[in-house]
Amino acid sequence: MSTKPTPTESAVPAPLPRRLTAAAALTALEGLALACLGIRMLYVGIAGAHDSAWQAETGGITVLVLAALPLIAARGLHLGRRWSRGPALITQLMALPVAWTLWTTGGAMAVAAVSLALAAVAVVALLVNPTATQALGIGPAEQAR
Repeated sequence: MSTKPTPTESAVPAPLPRRLTAAAALTALEGLALACLGIRMLYVGIAGAHDSAWQAETGGITVLVLAALPLIAARGLHLGRRWSRGPALITQLMALPVAWTLWTTGGAMAVAAVSLALAAVAVVALLVNPTATQALGIGPAEQAR
């Protein structure tokens, strides 16, 4: 009779709180939006639809590199990694001045500005929530060690 070892309760990871999952999803969405913008800028530069193809291509590559930060942070949040909170918060703090700049241009950019600002504030609120900080191993219990 063969007995298989049963997984102990400590071996099964606890499910992530919904707040942390929502923060990961919003951060990933921001990263994907940046990646799409970078790809579009690269395409415009390569297709020659811009006055300065070199400038459009360089901008596209820069935006693609910048898109890596929120995407990596979102992956870390989704996996419940403690280190991911810092990059996710930094991404949101960088998004707020961008939202303000979009707002001051007016027109159709106002919708993008409001969307970006709301997402950034929501992610910050979700990540500083005690439920999320405890799930990431950050909080009073960790400070006592």
